[in-house]
Amino acid sequence: MPSLTLPECPHYIPPPETKEDLEFADLPIIDLSKAHTPEGRAELYPQLRDALRTHGFLYAINHGYTQGQRDRIFDIAGVPFDNVSPDEKKMHTADVEKVGYYAGYKPRQFWKVDTENQILDQIEHYAINLNVTKRPHPTAVRPFLPELDDFARHNHFNILHPILRLIALSLELPEETLVEKHNFDRTGETSVRFMKYYRRSNDEEKKSKNVWLKGHTDIGSITILWSQPIGGLQIMAPDGKWKWVRHIDNGLVINTGDMMTFFTGGYYKPTIHRVIQPPSDQRAYDRLGAYYFAMPDNDIRLLPCAESPVLKRAGIERQCLDDDSPSCETWRKGRTTSYGRTGLKKGVERGVEEEVIEGIVVKHYN
Repeated sequence: MPSLTLPECPHYIPPPETKEDLEFADLPIIDLSKAHTPEGRAELYPQLRDALRTHGFLYAINHGYTQGQRDRIFDIAGVPFDNVSPDEKKMHTADVEKVGYYAGYKPRQFWKVDTENQILDQIEHYAINLNVTKRPHPTAVRPFLPELDDFARHNHFNILHPILRLIALSLELPEETLVEKHNFDRTGETSVRFMKYYRRSNDEEKKSKNVWLKGHTDIGSITILWSQPIGGLQIMAPDGKWKWVRHIDNGLVINTGDMMTFFTGGYYKPTIHRVIQPPSDQRAYDRLGAYYFAMPDNDIRLLPCAESPVLKRAGIERQCLDDDSPSCETWRKGRTTSYGRTGLKKGVERGVEEEVIEGIVVKHYN
């Protein structure tokens, strides 16, 4: 009979929430428990549509994980950073520019945050393919693979797929249209990712204007962020101002990325967001995060769902000619290998830098 005792690891004690008077984005909250019935989905999809069209971000609650399960994931999230030696981390660091995906460790000081002042990031992350046994792991991480497998499956089937069904309904498409592009057992680089933002020197903060990760859009289709109390995440609001994202206990923050824009012909645009230095009363803490970055299957071409009655009425904004549309794998590799590594050119818009991936302009916001 299998043991019911979970492997031990240090308990993550979340810091107090900020008491600062910040300008928070007014993001809608959807109740994912309602997505289990046709009636519930009919109620939810207009809420989701309006949230994504207006903000690109939304909160989700009642997603099926208890507070205790969520807390356990944050305990495990610290293991790759705190319980693995530097030498073993090097053994499990991917050559991102060669392979075109994040697997294992991305070390600190890998991305350029401010090219002019030569400021590099202080973010370490550990990425795990949704098939948690696809690649080897450090010794300290291996005992937690059954729990990580459960976490990946829960994100995929109980959060991602319901969201994709709601998006399909909002486009007046069959519910499984987008689900069929996001299979669990097909080749792809959907991943669980743990990220640790380390504190920076006052000099780095001054030179980078407190920006830890410059304004950008995510590469994939949907990003699921498990809310944590240390502030720093900001979105570009409809009025063009940066606004903070509030913490919700055991809540999710969900946003769309580049690939969803391809699929929806610009109907759902990728969400512009950034990370800055936390509020002053939280600056004594490193910032730990847990995420699920969803990517469609590698061989899926990033074509608009032109059969959608909604897109036919609204008009389709194509990123490129249909014949030139990249595959998911091609777009992921292009964006991943260049992100934070290549030089950017000043764009026409103020505070915008640009690069070209597969003939398509990608913007970064500073």
